[in-house]
Parts: sequence; structure tokens; C-alpha cells
Amino acid sequence: MEAFTYRSQTAEVRFGHGNAAANVRDWVERHHARRILLVTSPSQSVAAELITSAIHARVVGLFSDVVEHVPAETAALAQQAAENSDADLILSIGGGSTTGTAKAIALRTGLPILAVPTTLAGSEMTDVWGITVDGRKQTGKNPLVQPRAVVYDPALLTSLPHAVAVSSAFNALAHCVEAFWGPGANPLTSLKAGEGIRQLTQGLRALQNAQAGAMDSLVYGSFLAGSAFAEAGSGLHHKICHALGGAFDLSHAGTHTVILPQVLRFNADAVPAASRSICAALGVDDAVAGLRELLIATGAPRNLRELGMQDDDVPVAVDVVAERLPIPNAREVTRGDIQWLLQAAFDEGTIHS
Repeated sequence: MEAFTYRSQTAEVRFGHGNAAANVRDWVERHHARRILLVTSPSQSVAAELITSAIHARVVGLFSDVVEHVPAETAALAQQAAENSDADLILSIGGGSTTGTAKAIALRTGLPILAVPTTLAGSEMTDVWGITVDGRKQTGKNPLVQPRAVVYDPALLTSLPHAVAVSSAFNALAHCVEAFWGPGANPLTSLKAGEGIRQLTQGLRALQNAQAGAMDSLVYGSFLAGSAFAEAGSGLHHKICHALGGAFDLSHAGTHTVILPQVLRFNADAVPAASRSICAALGVDDAVAGLRELLIATGAPRNLRELGMQDDDVPVAVDVVAERLPIPNAREVTRGDIQWLLQAAFDEGTIHS
């Protein structure tokens, strides 16, 4: 076995169907939080009210102006809300954009985060932050933004629109796939990533057939995906998605969904052992073909056109991504490779690729 380094996560994780309110209350009381800043979005107002009903007196501030990709202006306003409320805890209830906003506050204030995810973003398990400045998404790693605790409750996701659930699940799948060859990949992250793919694939198929337990599998898979990615680190896939999201304001989950099969196809031959593991987890003989079949079966977005990019955006996108070279990856990446990947992602499903 090759030598490896493993960095364990420090977050306390609680998983339970219908237990979000009780788990949040217990954590808040055990850690003596007295002044809570609630970070959420208007779409999660009902869930937030239910979750905080027993600790309502401790919620002294609210920030709900969440914007995808966390523009610098939003981060500044969120920080101000935390300072104005003299908060001692950030309670994040929402998807990846909400978690990202909470992280932006923590990065600037050092306040701890208690995260309650309502999509399958996975960012609640990482110490990665992202803030968009002048059309460029700046990212980094800092232990300050790692949530101290994460409360998973599949019941919170049962009303998630089908299209959002699907693209969110493929976002989580992207975390798993990249975890196989991220700069910090090791046997333990690969175990998590493989099981994450199995759970997410099982959940997506169950979701298509309206089977009970679909969301439980998806949420558990998302947790494994976020944990594996946090330890293995990011590479080509995430660099592309962050660049496109910041420059073109594309859907975060949608971009991950569209880019995933292209990066997998680009890397597959360079990492045969990882490719075999991904095939086994997907339950297919060919990982790229199997992934494409799953995309088609679930009605997921397949190309950048569907996300709003135009033909003349592709050269600009190549420039934006190429700014990040050299990019860590399973095989060397050139500007020409980026051109090929983005054009393939733009044309996928519309021409033979």
C-alpha cells in the first residue's frame, strides 16, 4: 500500500429523520449559545421557524439576503448583521449558498457555525470558503469556516423540487468522484467516496420511482461525499465549476452536474483503479457511459447551454479557467485541455461527443 496522510474531520454530525429541531436545541444548550444569528433564505423560512421554535428567545439576529456564489457585498452585509447582533453562534439553515454565507461570516469574525443543510451541497462538511469579487470566485481553506456541528434531517428535503434534488445529488456525486484523485486522496477517502456514490445512485433511482427512503439515501450519500471531498481536496472539476459560477453566475449544482461527465472522461484512463471503483459504486461496466445514462434517466441538465451560457461565452470561459493553471489533477491539464472540456460540456447531448 502506498504511503498516505489522513486528516480527520472535527465536526459533530447528527443524522435523524424528523429530529432536526431536537438536535439543534440539544447542541445549542450543551454549548451554551445565548445569542444566535440565523442565516437562511426566504424559501426556508417555514423550516427555520420550526427548527428554532424551542430556542426562539436565543435568536437575536436574522440574515436572509442569501445570494448564490456569495458576492463580496453579500458577505459584508452578513458580517455586519453578525456584529450588530453581537452573536456568539451562526445557525445556518439552507442549501449551499446559505452555508457559504455563514462561512463568509465565520471567516471574518471567527464565530462558530451550526449547519442544518436543506440540499445535498456537502459544503457543510468542509473548511472551504468561496466569495465572488468582480466576477471571479475566490476560494480558500480555513479551519474557522468548518462548521462545529452538522444536523442532517432527510425530512427537511422531502419538499425539495425534483429538478433541484437531482442536480444537487449530482453535485454530491461530483464531490465523490473528485475525492478519488484529489491532492489528499487516501484509502479512507476512497472508501467514503465509493459508498457515497452507491448511496447517491441508489437514492436517485429510488427518487425516480417515488420509492420510500430515497431522500434518506441521498442525504447520507451527501454527507459521505462532503466528508470525502473535505479530506481529499479539490482539483480540476471544482476549479472549473468555481470559475464558471463566479464569471457567469451559473447554477452551482447545475454546473457541477454538467462538468462531471467531461472531467471523468478526461481522467478515466489516467486513474484505472479509481475508474474501476467508480464503476463498481455505480454498478456499471463503463463509468462515463453509466453516468450519462443516469443523467438522462433523471432528466438532469446535460450541457452549459441549458444553464444559460451562449456560444460566444466559451472562449471567455476558457480564459477564466486558464487563469487558474496549473490545476491539480490526475493528469496534466493544459489550456487546450480546458478548451476541449468546456466545448464538450457546451455541446454535450447536442452533437456526438
